[in-house]
Amino acid sequence: MPYIAVNTVQRLSEEKQEKLKAEFGRLISIIPTKNEATLLVDFSGDRVLYKAGVKIEGAFVEIRIFHKAEFEAKKKFTEEIFALFSRELGIEQGDIYLTILEFDNWGGGGTLKQ
Repeated sequence: MPYIAVNTVQRLSEEKQEKLKAEFGRLISIIPTKNEATLLVDFSGDRVLYKAGVKIEGAFVEIRIFHKAEFEAKKKFTEEIFALFSRELGIEQGDIYLTILEFDNWGGGGTLKQ
């Protein structure tokens, strides 16, 4: 189950959340074995972000996935997310940050998987 957490300074309307969620569902398949059917998305808008002590109009995105993925797939996915946020939210790519965390163990469906 991939998990995407979005923190942005913008207050995201339900319509904007739906648009981003749909795009995440499409893009997550760039990473082999990941798909929209198991995707969990978490939006936190109206946040305050500082970079080097200065308030920015940016976003921080955290992706968590079960098992490791190839670098090139993660790179392509990252670049697509940056382009999506620039296009849909008007955020400059220099003010978007993203991490991908990969886990060997993942709890779901009432148990822990490895």
